[in-house]
Amino acid sequence: MKILVTGGAGFIGSHVSKLLLDLGHQVTVIDDLSHGNQASIDKKAFFIKSSMLDQKKLEEILPGHGAVIHMASLIEVGESVKAPVEFVENNILGTVKLLQAMKNTGVKKIIFSSSACVYGVPKKLPITEDDPLGEQENPYGITKTTMEKFCKLYNKLFGFDVVILRYFNPYGPGELHNPETHAIPNFIKAVLEKKPLPLFWKGEQIRDFIYIDDLAEAHVLPLNLNGLHIYNVGTETGVKVMDVVKTIFDLVDYEVEIDHKGERKGDVAELVASSQKIKKELGWEAKVDLAEGLKKTIDFFKSLNS
Repeated sequence: MKILVTGGAGFIGSHVSKLLLDLGHQVTVIDDLSHGNQASIDKKAFFIKSSMLDQKKLEEILPGHGAVIHMASLIEVGESVKAPVEFVENNILGTVKLLQAMKNTGVKKIIFSSSACVYGVPKKLPITEDDPLGEQENPYGITKTTMEKFCKLYNKLFGFDVVILRYFNPYGPGELHNPETHAIPNFIKAVLEKKPLPLFWKGEQIRDFIYIDDLAEAHVLPLNLNGLHIYNVGTETGVKVMDVVKTIFDLVDYEVEIDHKGERKGDVAELVASSQKIKKELGWEAKVDLAEGLKKTIDFFKSLNS
């Protein structure tokens, strides 16, 4: 199948693109490189530098593709609090322009990269796909819930095949955001540089950390589905952020000073997935445990400095 991957120069998009190519698919990557890294794009993919806001360009690119995997969005929770207009324009307007371009060119299959943040503050754990979407704690969450709603609407109005993947906390080799706002790469970089490690909430937050290779596989399995499907993608294991820090210390066999940053607006205290639905319907499950994934991620960041 010929597949368009939006945001394919990003951390997750580049891994998904590589896996698709390895499985014999043809891949077109579209990315404006505002946050992505062109060096991360597999050389076998056809790359087009363009904004998701350029609907005319999208309509030129789309014909001949069998599906779109849509990952192009701004993702930093803290930044969304500071720049909500930019997040609304990029994430929501960009998604609607993509959907409209797909409609106009007859491409009606989309796999959308959503987030566990759509659940807001969860009423119970683990979170299932049937749980209500909660009040959002930040503009990023509002953009993701709205992007989901537009995907569902195009399924209802125009018969699009839609798969919504609600990620929990991805991590792994290849995460090269600039600036980097995600915890694990910032922890590892601080430790390897023997600098103070930045930590919010004293590391008491609980998260469901999913290794990038496991997450990438979840994008490939639903390519042949028809209709509307929503899946959580997580390990079903909650881990205190402080315990992640301790595991990193154990793996490198030394510790660094912790720079306690206090509270951070927009954070939810606890997020843990139920992934029983995707396991039952698609046979997907997380295979890489946290210690193994952290070791591979540490090795990656070490390799950048060698």
